[in-house]
Amino acid sequence: MGSHGDFKTIEASRPDFEANESFYHTKTVKPDWKVGDGANDPSWKDHKTVEIDPYGNGRTSFDNYKLLISGIIPRPIGFVSTVSTDGKYNLAPYSYTQIVNHDPPIFCIGMSAGRGANKDSCENLLTTKECTINIISEWFIEAANYTSINAPHGVSEWGPTGLTQAASTKVAPPRVAESAFSIEAKLIHTHDWFSPSTGAKTGTLVIVQGINFHVREDALNEQKNMIDPSVLRPVSRLGGVTYGRTTSGYELTRPEFADEKAKEEVKGFL
Repeated sequence: MGSHGDFKTIEASRPDFEANESFYHTKTVKPDWKVGDGANDPSWKDHKTVEIDPYGNGRTSFDNYKLLISGIIPRPIGFVSTVSTDGKYNLAPYSYTQIVNHDPPIFCIGMSAGRGANKDSCENLLTTKECTINIISEWFIEAANYTSINAPHGVSEWGPTGLTQAASTKVAPPRVAESAFSIEAKLIHTHDWFSPSTGAKTGTLVIVQGINFHVREDALNEQKNMIDPSVLRPVSRLGGVTYGRTTSGYELTRPEFADEKAKEEVKGFL
């Protein structure tokens, strides 16, 4: 029995996964919202906030970890493929992943240190300066999750997952063939993080540049500039051991200052 109790018994009591649920659009929360209205639900006024010093007396780094991963949600998961200098393959999920620029395509990945030492993915990326970032979708979430296993140094996660390696074009690490969107990338900058309380190294920020993209044909539009979320079916990370789905969305257009300023009801605000 793991740290989360008899998980399979707990899972068996839950509703079945709705595999046929497709992505769809809804109206926004308050379609009649107008300038100056503020929040669309005033109930936030009924609650106080609790102030937390991340390094307050009795506060542990694990407390902060649990708080942050349950509050900064949903998080995209960078499924990172790397190869060591001696040719060993590694595959691991990183939910501290984000795109930070598009020209050039820049991505950042936060790689937590494992007991003070770099994990295999981080070490491989630092030494070879190459990786692929693969987006995780619903049709291989169980296999992707299995790569989070605390395997010892040098053990490849590829085999037990049953996932398929596909050759990259511009970097050595293979991409995940099952992924509908993969990015070949090269390292451009790193920064190590150290705990203010203990001085121990706690992680490494890696910044990589995307140099080649792979998109599944049925997920891509004719102009090759949009990916359909109903095909991608991306999986996000929530708190604890919880993952999230993306099954619906609503659209809000960006206001144009010149147009808004001309409106009578906006005068006095802009």
